[in-house]
Amino acid sequence: MEQKNLFYNKAEYIETTIIQSDCILRGDLANVRIGRQCVISKRSVIRPPFKKFSKGVAFFPLHIGDHVIIEEDCVVNAAQVGSFVHIGKNCVIGRRSVLKDCCAIADNTVLPPETVVPPFTMYSGSPGM
Repeated sequence: MEQKNLFYNKAEYIETTIIQSDCILRGDLANVRIGRQCVISKRSVIRPPFKKFSKGVAFFPLHIGDHVIIEEDCVVNAAQVGSFVHIGKNCVIGRRSVLKDCCAIADNTVLPPETVVPPFTMYSGSPGM
């Protein structure tokens, strides 16, 4: 069964990257760089990683590579998301996690903080492995 074509109204989206409605991108905390031709689906939260210190909290930049798909209802608190990465629906990516190029995170996966996902792997479950 072939999937139907889905067309987007160009006036509603940022060119080259699609950020759908009700998304939260916390670029006010630290730099958030998003590559080309990415899709961030509805109700997803993208926020830079942080580290707690005795004097407060420090936020670090977040870099998302090219051709990344982040499905609906995700919370991404990673340090880096490589290129050609697919994050399924309802996932939580723990703070300061690193997702290398060409990896996939299955639906409903929770990655603990500081997880490193190697290239060409698929993680699933809670906690993701």
